[in-house]
Amino acid sequence: MPIKKIKRTYRKTRYVLYKETLVDFREHFWAFIGSFVGMGLIAYLQYGSFNENDFIFLIGSFGASCVLVYGVIHSPLAQPRNLIGGHVVSALVGVTAQKLVPDVLWIAAPLAVSLSIVLMQITKTLHPPGGATALIAVTGGPQIKELGYGYVIFPVLSGALILLIVALIFNNLTPKRKYPSSPILRKRKRKKNA
Repeated sequence: MPIKKIKRTYRKTRYVLYKETLVDFREHFWAFIGSFVGMGLIAYLQYGSFNENDFIFLIGSFGASCVLVYGVIHSPLAQPRNLIGGHVVSALVGVTAQKLVPDVLWIAAPLAVSLSIVLMQITKTLHPPGGATALIAVTGGPQIKELGYGYVIFPVLSGALILLIVALIFNNLTPKRKYPSSPILRKRKRKKNA
């Protein structure tokens, strides 16, 4: 390995580690506000619509989506197509797996997650929380299972749309934050940082 390549790799690594240790309180503030409002709206709909023991709208994968769409807004996995498409594709796969193999959890759960990953890859909608969305369709309580394919619309699509609308508002309030981020801008940013 040539010495120039080693030096370049060292400089890049040092830059990334340095960049990751910087604390930008504005970024933290907007990530907090966006995720608080997004999850707050979903929780409010839950509170107003259902008994407090039936947490149908509050699926755990939305928490992970908040990390991406409010905390890492330039990630390709956080873009609107991935947020909406990843959740919807995964919900469809999860409900289908639950209906095909309702009584064999050790087959239905891995089938739902694995197929959702492959279909998100094929449709170019990869969104890691989608795997949890598929799993919840299989392992959720009776209220989730009773929804059947309705699970895809409420809570999955409706919740993902709420998170998206809030992200479009709060991630664009300052000039430093731009959401959605285009692939061209991400390439330019990578070249600039290299």
